Amino acid sequence: MTAADTNRPRCRFPLSLCFCFLVSIVTAQIAPAQDRERGDEIVANLAGGRVIVHVARDKIVFAAIDQPVEPNSIPPRVLSIDRSHIGILLGASEWRLTSDPKPVRLDKDFPHVSGKNPHYAADPEEVAPDLDVIGVAFLERLRPLVSQLHHKIEFKPDEALFEVVVIGFAPDDYGPEVWTVEYRIHQEEIATRGDFWQTRLLRPRFTQLYPPEKHAPKTLVEIRYPGAMQGPTLQQLIQGNDPDIEKLSRGEPKLLRVWESIDRGQANKAVPEDATDFLRGVLPLISEKASFILGTMTEGGFDWVVPPEEPVEKAKEDKNQPPDAPTLHRKPKP
Repeated sequence: MTAADTNRPRCRFPLSLCFCFLVSIVTAQIAPAQDRERGDEIVANLAGGRVIVHVARDKIVFAAIDQPVEPNSIPPRVLSIDRSHIGILLGASEWRLTSDPKPVRLDKDFPHVSGKNPHYAADPEEVAPDLDVIGVAFLERLRPLVSQLHHKIEFKPDEALFEVVVIGFAPDDYGPEVWTVEYRIHQEEIATRGDFWQTRLLRPRFTQLYPPEKHAPKTLVEIRYPGAMQGPTLQQLIQGNDPDIEKLSRGEPKLLRVWESIDRGQANKAVPEDATDFLRGVLPLISEKASFILGTMTEGGFDWVVPPEEPVEKAKEDKNQPPDAPTLHRKPKP
């Protein structure tokens, strides 16, 4: 039983296994040319890359590295979900109809989540209500897009079409948490219509990645999309004494202390400011010249260290929200 099971029942799904998403099938000609009379062709642009989370002392440091999975890939995008959570979007987070030049982006016009959706009944033994609200909000955005897929898509049932990395602080003093919310699809052939498939979006699957099991080491959290992406994780590089990271760490005492705390499985004891500087120095070493973003968050709000190239859109909130509520918008330069 995890600490989450004891203090705040969240989810009973096991940690997800790595999966290999067949990118070319989803992104290239989801509906073939000969079937265009059935309607516009819909294409999903995938966001691929790595998300790294360091839960340090009193602060969460998060990063995302853009690693394109095909020529039209988009970067992992960050969404402000509510006052205490952000979401980093992976997979099919942008959709486009051939007749409409404006894409549908799941990080845009996201509704403020402030209460349980009465149309969906979550099992309290499996998913906490606040997580279920987040999951259903994305479900409602994605469902009408997925329903337009009428061509057979070959991939394994356990492979996610879309994935959200939820990072933040749970209510009731539960503390920092990291979850993945994965969306899969189910297809059925309509025999009376020839090669025509009905695609249904399944309810999201929630997997808790932090906090870990009770008494388990407190390590870095890393999520990759596609899951079969090659190469060691940052945690493995640190524990394997990667020469470049070791050189960086030994060059400054505060970075060395962060490196040692992560190596010992005590990442949560690192000084937040030092942990931020450590990750800021490490990202250029492991990103292979790819673009990346870096931010921090506390229970009081969010801040950017390396912001995205475009502003992050805040979730639509009600008019009663205090004007000083935290936001992931890039702060104006003084």
